[in-house]
Amino acid sequence: MMHLYFKFIITLCLYLVVSGCGDKKTTLVVYTTHGKDLIEEYVTAFEKEKPTVKVYAIDMGSQDALDRIRSESVNPQASVWWGAPAPLFMQAQTEDLLTPYEPSWSQFIEPFYGDENHHWYGTYLTPEVIAYNSEKLTKEMAPQDWDDLLTPEWKDRIVIRNPLASGTMRAIFISRVLEALRAGKTAEDGFAWLKKLDANTHSYASDPTMLYIKLSRGESEITLWNMPDIMLQRNQNNYPFDFVLPKSGTVVVTDCIALIKGGKHPQLAKEFYEFVTTREALVNQAHKYYRIPARNDIDRAALPEWMREPINAIPMDWPLFAKKSNEWMRYWDENIRNQGK
Repeated sequence: MMHLYFKFIITLCLYLVVSGCGDKKTTLVVYTTHGKDLIEEYVTAFEKEKPTVKVYAIDMGSQDALDRIRSESVNPQASVWWGAPAPLFMQAQTEDLLTPYEPSWSQFIEPFYGDENHHWYGTYLTPEVIAYNSEKLTKEMAPQDWDDLLTPEWKDRIVIRNPLASGTMRAIFISRVLEALRAGKTAEDGFAWLKKLDANTHSYASDPTMLYIKLSRGESEITLWNMPDIMLQRNQNNYPFDFVLPKSGTVVVTDCIALIKGGKHPQLAKEFYEFVTTREALVNQAHKYYRIPARNDIDRAALPEWMREPINAIPMDWPLFAKKSNEWMRYWDENIRNQGK
């Protein structure tokens, strides 16, 4: 982690020297989890609207973003955090890492999709799915529900993104523990479920790119991931991917945005925040990047037809998630990961 941190600082300094100083542009740094295509479109559009601004959007895993913001809190390097599940923003808020900001559209967000003190707001609703290689499996052949993943049929046929760095995978893993608690069982019952999944897991991918490569090559046929990214990789990058929404319900993550406490150029950061969350931006992101808007003032007819269908969401105790996720993931890493082989 420290090595990556210093590598980032060196790279950023080089960027600033090469690009920032020579043309007197104001530099805005954004930490994001939304992937290269979406990020590049909105960075380019924002810079076109503001020719004196240079935006550096650093794409990374959700947990990596929180860890970096935390480690840089004495001297923040970024001003905007765009993308990660709500519980990570709750953690950041608890640690006083965020600056309150009430966006112009705050009245169009349900109370549970934002912080009442304006530290963070939801932008997208992201369902998690069981994804599969469509050249190897049909939709009917793929696992239809969470427990199906644990059957002997899928042993060594599953690839999982390293959950320690991934907000998506943390949400899925911790949902299994929360489901056990909701059913009147114990956290240990949830960990027992994760242990069975580990026994069927062929490998853990270090990042999304490696996940896509392993799945597309057929090294593994099944993964757990978020629906928008699977659709994007299939429809824009021609990967042989498809997905199943688990029959018993799925985790629907609120993807959020916030200003980082102590970040440089706060007014510019607010303008970027507003720029990527307008009605027009969210409708475009829905069509091009399969992101389901959290705002309730967007005409459903303006969205893709598939977004108009209700999704069976599992009830999630997000405050408990925020409180216990690090502890539970540490337990998984030390006691379950690669123990089922």
